[in-house]
Amino acid sequence: MAKANPYMTGKMIEPLRLEGNGQVPDFIDNVFANSGFNARRLGEACELYSRMIDEDATVCLTLAGAMTPIGMSGPIISMMKRGFIDFIIATGANLYHDLHRTFGYPVVQGGANVDDDELHDHGVARIYDTFIRDDETLTATDLVIQDAVLGREYPEPISTADLHKILGDYVNEKAPNPEKSLLGNATRFGVPIYTSSPGDSSIGMNLVTPQLFGNRIPIDPVKDIIETTAIVREAKKNGVVIVGGGSPKNFYMQTQPTLWQILFDSRGGHDYFIQLTTDSPHWGGLSGATPQEAKSWGKIKEAKKDNVVVYSCASITYPLLCQYVLMRKKPKAKKGLYGKLGGMAERMTRDARKNKLLLANLKKHLSKEKFDSVYGKF
Repeated sequence: MAKANPYMTGKMIEPLRLEGNGQVPDFIDNVFANSGFNARRLGEACELYSRMIDEDATVCLTLAGAMTPIGMSGPIISMMKRGFIDFIIATGANLYHDLHRTFGYPVVQGGANVDDDELHDHGVARIYDTFIRDDETLTATDLVIQDAVLGREYPEPISTADLHKILGDYVNEKAPNPEKSLLGNATRFGVPIYTSSPGDSSIGMNLVTPQLFGNRIPIDPVKDIIETTAIVREAKKNGVVIVGGGSPKNFYMQTQPTLWQILFDSRGGHDYFIQLTTDSPHWGGLSGATPQEAKSWGKIKEAKKDNVVVYSCASITYPLLCQYVLMRKKPKAKKGLYGKLGGMAERMTRDARKNKLLLANLKKHLSKEKFDSVYGKF
């Protein structure tokens, strides 16, 4: 009897049947998942996200690329409503452009094959094939941000999650269409939103004028690191959906090295990893870095399972991924993490101050004077 070939035990690939698979989840399960290449990767991503929900993982969405200008706030809002996203790390640009539609400022379909000199002369800014007005959209949104942050007391530095809560509260109070806003809905559902580079967007740019006139809004990026690490530290399991890559991807992934490398308090890496990207690993950039490479840094738990990268445009794959779990999974209780951030950070601080390994390592490498001045009192 011939010995079975261990490499030929997979599912037989048959001609794909479209009939009877008109619903998105059926199409993904019975067409994409039965196929190959990135169609099959998307099927695997849908299955993995479903398990993240079933196992009550704390799910982070990282958002890079121009997603909100093309309407991707909608799927994200639907996912937050169902309890399928617990916190978000986004580029500031995505949060800035999220504000336009909630105030009725125009963002319209345009074209990519245009004369950009002519667009500029007509006061139109272009994001590939999407058009935005300079005055009616951009400068109008600038005034929204400045109005939201002025006239408040800032007795201590705030995180970017606090800043976005301020903007979300303003949207819910003042905007004609708050239901359209990612920021407004995140505030309602207790979903904290962080920006890994707060100065790199029009939101950060709009804090310049108040500061030049003596009204500084004191953002503390280290507070962001502490809070996101504390969230990951206390989760039963951790999972991420990475749209694009960039700085938001790294800001989430670095929470694990912050625990084991900096605080000597390892939790063993993230449990689940999904990335939707067009970036390749061989250029050496962070956006294209694979989850297997992340394992070498202690950022994920397993190099060979519970992670999937779908190489395709996220404008296609992210709505399909969302629709799959929205139709397949029942809503789950929202974690309301924003209201728990203070307690999580305090517990991590308390444990760090009692961590003998951490203190011994610091004492070994610092001068006695420096160690005693900062750490000796603990």
